[in-house]
Amino acid sequence: MSENKEIMRGTGLLVIEVVNSNPNGDPDRESDPRQRHDERGMISPVSFKRKIRDLVEAKDGPVWKEISKGMNLDKDSNEYEILESRKAELKEIHELDEKGFTKKYWDGRLFGNTELEKGRNVPVKTGVAQFGLGVSIAPIEIERLTTTNPAVEAGKSVGMAPLAYRIVQHGVYCMPFFINPTAAVKSGCTQTDIDLMLKLIPYAYSHSPSYIRSQVNIRHAWFVEHKNALGSCNDFEIIDALTPKKKGEKDTPSTTWEEYEVPKDLPKEIKDKVGKVVDLMAGTYK
Repeated sequence: MSENKEIMRGTGLLVIEVVNSNPNGDPDRESDPRQRHDERGMISPVSFKRKIRDLVEAKDGPVWKEISKGMNLDKDSNEYEILESRKAELKEIHELDEKGFTKKYWDGRLFGNTELEKGRNVPVKTGVAQFGLGVSIAPIEIERLTTTNPAVEAGKSVGMAPLAYRIVQHGVYCMPFFINPTAAVKSGCTQTDIDLMLKLIPYAYSHSPSYIRSQVNIRHAWFVEHKNALGSCNDFEIIDALTPKKKGEKDTPSTTWEEYEVPKDLPKEIKDKVGKVVDLMAGTYK
């Protein structure tokens, strides 16, 4: 446990490869993969945080069991409930005072919440960990296929689902995230809360696949801890240095991972400005 450890400024970057999958459907476009006006793909921060929340909420799942055991969180599992849960009882939320609220809801302490926007009186609004929009490095190509639809009523033959299977053929997305120590003063977030999130990130997609999202893989999950709480290096400088670059024609969709030049570490001149630099996918975060 590391509740009393001072929280440092943090800068992260997820490098996500998508192969024949829909990483985040757009409800305004019949669940097409999200796409910007310049044809680059998008993954919303909400969709990624949902996967992290689900791993914590699944207390009987292997990810929570393994990580909570390693972090000695089993005895405090009642402090790791999920506010943005489909099971959340509004009456119970309203009855909690500020201390009770921050103690109970892990995602409220870490991510903040949208409860105030829903007209609910809760104490925490802005979270310590903020994820940015994931955007593909190159434009994406969307494939739409008609699939068969099993009969749902007796006596009906199998039907068709026209253009229902909507996927990105290939894309490499970058999603930044940030740790802001200032927000912890109000939210009650601790270093242990942050450590839990960092240990969960590698399993966000591998333990939440679906029919339409079978091949989404985090290739690198960089986390850079600054030397102090204020920040010892510009966030964008770090993100630019860790972002893969597409070889050849940059404005055409990619087909394989090999089409990218992928950084293996921060350049020395930037690395000297920060403290810890880890790739969470390598299992080196302690």
